[in-house]
Amino acid sequence: MIQVIVLSGPIGAGKSSLTSILAEHLGTQAFYEGVDNNPVLPLYYKDMKRYTFLLNIYLLNHRMAQINQAVQEKNSVSDRSIYEDALFFQMNADNKVADPTEFKIYDSLLENMMEDTPGNQSKKPDLLIYIHVSLATMLKRIKKRGRSFEQISTDPSLKDYYARLISYYEPWYESYHASPKMAIDGDKYDFIIDEDAKKEVLAAVDNKLQELGKL
Repeated sequence: MIQVIVLSGPIGAGKSSLTSILAEHLGTQAFYEGVDNNPVLPLYYKDMKRYTFLLNIYLLNHRMAQINQAVQEKNSVSDRSIYEDALFFQMNADNKVADPTEFKIYDSLLENMMEDTPGNQSKKPDLLIYIHVSLATMLKRIKKRGRSFEQISTDPSLKDYYARLISYYEPWYESYHASPKMAIDGDKYDFIIDEDAKKEVLAAVDNKLQELGKL
């Protein structure tokens, strides 16, 4: 039974942690974003205006390779959705950090790459899981994981950037219709350190997969 799950949510939501938890629980292959090996991301944080397009093209290529591998594996969990990269790009274009024309080109490329065509297996997931977190939780987890280029202690303007990002995620999730979806309250359920919260989240995911006929 094909079961391709993707995680979504803002920076620090716990996507990679939940990916590991779900992959172990379901006995599936886990795919990770690989932030520490991304050569463009530190450059992006230093100069978003210059590197937004390059970063998104890099991520598009990386995620498409993961998707192609994931659909071959049949059962997999990925720690980030390819669709939400466009959210970052759209936010930067709206705030004049990125060029709107570059965003239109990127968005069209993404749409063409994800389009279902005869004879090709669908690249869309079976389920998207969105982790909702507040700004306070987001900042706490960003600080805890300690990536220097993400810290507001290094660049105080990042706090406004993170707040804008959260404001874009809720409407993005509401308008997402590429696959079945479900939301998890990452403030209420700290599945990273709370065993009871983890069990509740896993039960909710199992129920959704059973409802979809994927478990």
